[in-house]
Amino acid sequence: MGEYATRLVVGVGGRAGVSVSEVCALVEETLRAAGLATEAVTALATLDAKTGEAGIAGAAERFGVPLIGYPAEELAAVEVPQPSEAVREATGTPSVAEAAALAGGGELLVPKRRSAAATCAVATAQAHDLRHHGDAEVLDTGGALVDLAVNVRSDTPPEWLKRRIADSLGDLAAYPDGRAARAAVAGRHGLPVERVLLTAGAAEAFVLLARALGAVRPVVVHPQFTEPEAALRDAGLRVRRVVLKAADGFRLDPAAVPEDADLVVVGNPTNPTSVLHPADTLAALARPGRILVVDEAFMDAVPGEREALAGRMDVPGLVVLRSLTKTWGLAGLRIGYVLAEPEVIARLAAAQPLWPVSTPALVAAEACVAPAALAEAEAVARQVAVDRAHLLAGLAEFEEITVSGVAEGPFVLIRVAGAAEVRTRLRALGFAVRRGDTFPGLDSSWLRLAVRDRATTGRLLQALDHALALAAR
Repeated sequence: MGEYATRLVVGVGGRAGVSVSEVCALVEETLRAAGLATEAVTALATLDAKTGEAGIAGAAERFGVPLIGYPAEELAAVEVPQPSEAVREATGTPSVAEAAALAGGGELLVPKRRSAAATCAVATAQAHDLRHHGDAEVLDTGGALVDLAVNVRSDTPPEWLKRRIADSLGDLAAYPDGRAARAAVAGRHGLPVERVLLTAGAAEAFVLLARALGAVRPVVVHPQFTEPEAALRDAGLRVRRVVLKAADGFRLDPAAVPEDADLVVVGNPTNPTSVLHPADTLAALARPGRILVVDEAFMDAVPGEREALAGRMDVPGLVVLRSLTKTWGLAGLRIGYVLAEPEVIARLAAAQPLWPVSTPALVAAEACVAPAALAEAEAVARQVAVDRAHLLAGLAEFEEITVSGVAEGPFVLIRVAGAAEVRTRLRALGFAVRRGDTFPGLDSSWLRLAVRDRATTGRLLQALDHALALAAR
């Protein structure tokens, strides 16, 4: 639990007419018996239908915290330790208090407790830092660390791409003209240009999607890149999460996504799990009136781009995001694109500022989708697969390390006891790796490792062996 142990969410339920004093007394008694402080409570949570109960709403007001309401179907999907069929029949969920406490993704600290007319349960509040990204691990280090925290390919951009970008600098006096780059991207995916929007990286696309499409019931499939949820929350939306389990290999069951979701975001292959979901599984999420956003930022690192949805026009509401920053090392240039139905593209474009993509970025986009560049990217993807297999084989030698799911991207997610200490020791040994606890659905026992060449991986495995030995002392 670590840093989240002092932040609490209290799930509450109650019969009609339950009083404020009874709810407050039960909550206070429950916290006191568990050695927890009322000051640590960040929210009360309950069933949507019960947020109007004066006793529950009044208790939240008395504690000075927000009252969060969840739909019955969302709470029904939460596994609880004390399910009740009677409660399920009455409310649609097997335990209002426990399910509401757990719905935010925390860990149950105190199971359901009852008074005459109220119930409550206590969970940690998983306040994940959605704005933490891998670059934070290497900022201000002056290149002193081997960077395994950022998923941008090392030794990039290639010289030929640097020259193309440098040659564009003579055109900076003119305003950017994206027509050639847009046509090149459209041709690369066999789409009409009306289905393409160029953006300042995928991050801009997430902001546009959050603000321009009018979603009211967004769902984000986690663990995954946190920027989509951050953008949705910044737009004032309440985001529901579908959290995939390590025990299931982080595989997605389309039935886990609430039927009423009008915008669903999922990565493929997913950062940080490196799991590649079948295209048919993702396409099964499409519904009339729903926008299905598939983040394919790392798809060009998959040989043959198998399971890609980019270029598909038969999936209603499909929005595919692509980034050119990972394989080509252009994170500082900010270039990506959106593929979607023309109506969606038009709405997103209307929300963009004028000239959102610079001339050098446009030149890079056109260059990176040319046939020669695509052939180079495919060769890189095949080499990444070989290098990843070498890394996985080395990790398999450590009894302390678990790899959940089948890794298909240019990074691997591992679980190890004492991961925070191991990460610190790796830094002292010259390696930066990505902490996992900022991703919803993961905790401080997870680390993400970028796939590098065999020599770098060999040095990492030696450092990891040393770090684990020190942590075990």
